[in-house]
Amino acid sequence: MVMNFSGAKQQVKPPQRGIFPLDHDAECKDAMKLYLTCLKDSKDMHHKCRDLSKDYLQCRMDRQLMSEENLDDLGYSKSAQVKGFSEYDKSKEKAGYVAGKHIDKPNRWWFQKSWGKSWEN
Repeated sequence: MVMNFSGAKQQVKPPQRGIFPLDHDAECKDAMKLYLTCLKDSKDMHHKCRDLSKDYLQCRMDRQLMSEENLDDLGYSKSAQVKGFSEYDKSKEKAGYVAGKHIDKPNRWWFQKSWGKSWEN
């Protein structure tokens, strides 16, 4: 039994955009597991799991766990697809490249350059 001491009737409001109620009844658990497995298998490259992500969101909308929205507006339009992706192979790092190591100039701060003073003395 729930008691409300304020005397006023509480109104239930729909969730704000971007806030999703929990799936307590596990209605979309299978879709979620497929998506998370895909992410794990593809080393978190979400563009490879795009269709599963779309299915998961559609499942949530169908069961009113989130507001009904156009999936194109959520980034699932043809124009939003990742095209021409190639994974970086880290060939420079494997060859011994270290970022910033190739710079031979002495390190000076912007304020040292503008006043011409040497702060090392």
